[in-house]
Amino acid sequence: MSAALRRVCVTGPESTGKTTLARRLAEAADCEWVPEASRVYAERKGSDLLASDVAPIAREHIRLADAATERARAKGDTLLVLDTDLLSTVIYARHYYRLVPDWIERVERARRAHLYLLCDIDVPWIPDGIRDRPANREDMFALFREALVRRKAPFVLVHGSWDDRWAIAERAIEASAARR
Repeated sequence: MSAALRRVCVTGPESTGKTTLARRLAEAADCEWVPEASRVYAERKGSDLLASDVAPIAREHIRLADAATERARAKGDTLLVLDTDLLSTVIYARHYYRLVPDWIERVERARRAHLYLLCDIDVPWIPDGIRDRPANREDMFALFREALVRRKAPFVLVHGSWDDRWAIAERAIEASAARR
């Protein structure tokens, strides 16, 4: 029988190094990773996101995560790295549109990661054509932290230099694996 697949989600506000960290962690562990669904969707859409995009973004995440999970299990991986998950969709939808479809809240609970790596805002905000909110980073960070605490989701704060972030993330994943 194969070992259970541990899901580690890199999360936090925009422009905090989530994608870079998620890719690097997956490469180092030689495991599958799930790209950020809202970015995939936004790049394909090519215009501003609206409240009507929340459900399609959630479905995009589910599709990407299910495909990566299937590949991971086929390879016998024990780790899956997610560049955000449905929790991000819930947080952003509630913050910007003041609503989250009930089904997304239910699915988020069922798909919660085993460990969250919460990326701090102590790195420069860098525009990239998709990111559009350099202000109020502290507020967004607080929303992510509060959501994780409220859900009693295990998380580790990833902060400092890029090397520090890498070391913190690696240690957190190792400690999480040891507890299982």
